[in-house]
Amino acid sequence: MNEADCLRRRNRQAENGTNGAGLILNAGAKQGCACCRATAPPLSSFLKILVGITGATGAIYAQRLLDNLSPREHELHVVLSNYAQQVIALELPDGLHLPAGAQLHNVKSMNAPFASGSNPPDAMVVIPCTMGTLGRIAHGYSEDVLLRAADVVLKEKKKLILVPRETPFSLVHIKNMELLILAGATILPANPSFYSGAQTARQIADTVVARVLDHLGIANTLAPRWAAERE
Repeated sequence: MNEADCLRRRNRQAENGTNGAGLILNAGAKQGCACCRATAPPLSSFLKILVGITGATGAIYAQRLLDNLSPREHELHVVLSNYAQQVIALELPDGLHLPAGAQLHNVKSMNAPFASGSNPPDAMVVIPCTMGTLGRIAHGYSEDVLLRAADVVLKEKKKLILVPRETPFSLVHIKNMELLILAGATILPANPSFYSGAQTARQIADTVVARVLDHLGIANTLAPRWAAERE
């Protein structure tokens, strides 16, 4: 079975499995034949996703995640912390580019839908995540809508992914991460891989963003995957 045949088969399976509910189809999710091994996880359905961006260095991670989330396939919301804009100005000379259709929210406004447990996002990613933001989320401080949204996601048992960009970690950091893991969050540090032979900052960042997409359940081919050993 070649790649095109595999995709057609996956499409038919998705259509049958959703009864017309509109499962998003992506060629990156190929599985089940020799041409498709060691690729992305199964396809996700339509998701409401909130991307929180804080003032940690690593704005490229946020940009590359946004580049790979389509508002045509998912409901996409974005909120920036107070200091995120300053870091973005330093690290992204052309500024942060939001995909058309993404909704940007004021961090100081509690009028956003995801500020209430009655309308939580399916998933929230804080990327990059400062240790201050991580600590506030761990201890339930909700003085702005980014922190409140993370609190909502945890209490409603939705998916919270935090991408800290810090080194080294102190014991305080580790204990805060422990609290969050126990509460159901995923801690996914911005630790890129290099076996892919990445040569640019973008390619290096994509090795982290690919893992974020994996944990969201969104198929992708951003970075090569470690292949199974041949016998």
